[in-house]
Amino acid sequence: MTQPLLIEHHDGVDWVTLNRPDSLNALDPSLIDALNVYFQGLQRNRDTRVVVLKGAGASFCAGLDLKHAMKRRAGQQEPPGVTESLDSQRRIADIVMLMRRCPQPIVALVQGAAAGGGFALALAADIRIATKNARMNCAFIKLGLGGCDIGTSYFLPRLVGVSVASELILTGRFIGAERALAVGLVSELVEDAAALDAAAEPYVDAMMTASPIGLRLSKECLNMAVDAGSIEAVIAMEDRNQVLCSRSEDFGEGIRAFLEKRKPVYIRR
Repeated sequence: MTQPLLIEHHDGVDWVTLNRPDSLNALDPSLIDALNVYFQGLQRNRDTRVVVLKGAGASFCAGLDLKHAMKRRAGQQEPPGVTESLDSQRRIADIVMLMRRCPQPIVALVQGAAAGGGFALALAADIRIATKNARMNCAFIKLGLGGCDIGTSYFLPRLVGVSVASELILTGRFIGAERALAVGLVSELVEDAAALDAAAEPYVDAMMTASPIGLRLSKECLNMAVDAGSIEAVIAMEDRNQVLCSRSEDFGEGIRAFLEKRKPVYIRR
């Protein structure tokens, strides 16, 4: 049986591939479980410093596998109860929360469709690179549901502002790659999927040049700063992080490497 999630580790970087290309990498229970297990395992993982998340085939992720969901529901005598439905809903939402909580920065490589839950996965990443044919949308409202799901109403206003977020959530319309770049939703566009891995390399290389503790604390601080109640709270977090980093052995290596005009060599921990 084909594994729904492929993980390749190279020199501190996990290249993670959604591997259901025949279904446009739609989220079925096996893929949902695999994503939860993987991102849960990153919390105390010191070997992996950066994650690159991508999809096999023509699309990043078409969202929930509706054919599978409807087939399963058709076999039930009664609709699922509230508790069962909430558990099922939360299993998907847990993925994006784990993505934000894990200390490793995540780079999402988006080609083709990133719809519904697939869009949520892309939004939960730290950096997004897309192909020129990428199309992303909050599909939920088109299915008779509310437009806010899997963290999209949290991520989108913070990334593109309330006006554009409202447009996308309330209409379910697609945002194309060029506009996504213009509004800051993605960092870079490439011609096609074959160019995505190479486009990710400079971002990965730059983050791998950072000290391991400095990189982890930077993601943590950014997460907290987004929702901080004051500049004082943010400064306090930044001060704490800088003092912690300056007490590590990595700080001395970073200074030496800078003065010697070379890449730093940090001890993995």
